[in-house]
Amino acid sequence: MAHRAPEITPPENLSFAAEIRAVLAGHPRNYTTGSLRRAIVLLAIPMVLEMMMQAVFEIADVFFVGKLGPDAVAAVGYGATLLVLVFAVGIGLSMAAAATVARRIGEGDTDAAARAAFQAIGLAAIVSIPVAIGGGLGAADLLRLMGATESVVATGTSYFRWMFVTNIVVLLLFLINAIFRGVGDAIFAMRALWIANILNIILDPILIFGFGPIPAMGVTGAAVATVIGRAIGVAYQLRVLTSGRLRIRVQRKHMEFRARTVEKLVRLSLPAVVQYLVGTASWIGVVRILAEFGSAVVAGYTIAVRVIVFAMLPSWGMGNAAATLVGQNLGAGKPDRSAKSVWYAGAVNAVFLSIFGVIMLLFGEEIIMLFTDDPGAIATGALCLSIVAFSYPAFAYGMVVVQAFNGAGDTTSPTIINLIAYWLFQIPLALVLAFTMGLEARGVFTAIAFAQVVLAVLAVLWFRTGRWKDLQV
Repeated sequence: MAHRAPEITPPENLSFAAEIRAVLAGHPRNYTTGSLRRAIVLLAIPMVLEMMMQAVFEIADVFFVGKLGPDAVAAVGYGATLLVLVFAVGIGLSMAAAATVARRIGEGDTDAAARAAFQAIGLAAIVSIPVAIGGGLGAADLLRLMGATESVVATGTSYFRWMFVTNIVVLLLFLINAIFRGVGDAIFAMRALWIANILNIILDPILIFGFGPIPAMGVTGAAVATVIGRAIGVAYQLRVLTSGRLRIRVQRKHMEFRARTVEKLVRLSLPAVVQYLVGTASWIGVVRILAEFGSAVVAGYTIAVRVIVFAMLPSWGMGNAAATLVGQNLGAGKPDRSAKSVWYAGAVNAVFLSIFGVIMLLFGEEIIMLFTDDPGAIATGALCLSIVAFSYPAFAYGMVVVQAFNGAGDTTSPTIINLIAYWLFQIPLALVLAFTMGLEARGVFTAIAFAQVVLAVLAVLWFRTGRWKDLQV
């Protein structure tokens, strides 16, 4: 039986407060008509709430693991850095899937959107297999390659192995949430992440420290908690995706191989993978440089990055909202509306992150002390927060514009921008400041801040050319 999409209530029939309630209740909305500012806010609310829960998860993991000492925190830092690298393929596929689904929704072709969603899920499952095998067998060697000490390797190998072997749940959680956002039904992405991360936060202390008959698992407990929470989140996603509650419903008729759809997804995802690898590998380079100054420095940086992520994730929610609007409005033949959504979202984001920057400047040391009592880690983490905070306004604009490129299906331009900002600027500058000029960690953090400004300037100038409007997805 054919799927009938849920009825979309015309926005002009509702007050703004009623529209917000409708979106949070899961009622679909057409984002290609009506007030653009309302559209951005309505999309951003569930996306920001989704990212805020992800931010809480990042902080909670470090909070509990931090009680085990600097080696445990450093192990999670090394592991998380490498995991982000190998997830680049899945995240790149998520960008391609979101752009494709959003474009089909803008065109009004829900069947094509559902087929694209199924093909993307199948590709993610295939990608997870070599990642699981390689990471499971080579966990300890990969940690050593990152410069981890033998004590960190001993502490973190089991954690790292768990995360690699079960990477399919993380890949699917990210991918299906990207599909939800592309459809414009971001509330379900928010709910899935809240389910996954609330369970993780509950299970973290139980599995890390032990409770009753449950033995203490140490750092490994953090990985097990993550896997359980996210697996249940994925189960919820799959139920929603096939239930008819979305504007699309994946049915048996969509579950077939479509070479043309797969080819498009691969073509879009390959530059997106490189884009993510370029950015992520530069952060691995940063960790490798900081490893020269000891585990306490890496631990302090790891905590600081999680705090920065706490500030950044809601902003990424705003970027995701802009990406969805760009994709859907291009599909509806409204490129000017797409561009306006990006400039407005960027301005709002800059104000939001500037407030966080002031908080980091004023209370950086106190924030780091919530997670560790190691003096070296506290000093390093506070220094990182205080320096990187100066780049927040630029970072805010840059992330929105980069996400807008991805939403348009232009995954190549952000790749080039990332390459210039991170590899031709950030890493060389970090090496010069840290070693040649003797600034050590301070020099590395200064390079990070300057790189964000460079990225934002390049992204805005590139976006203003308007070439992204003519891409076929």
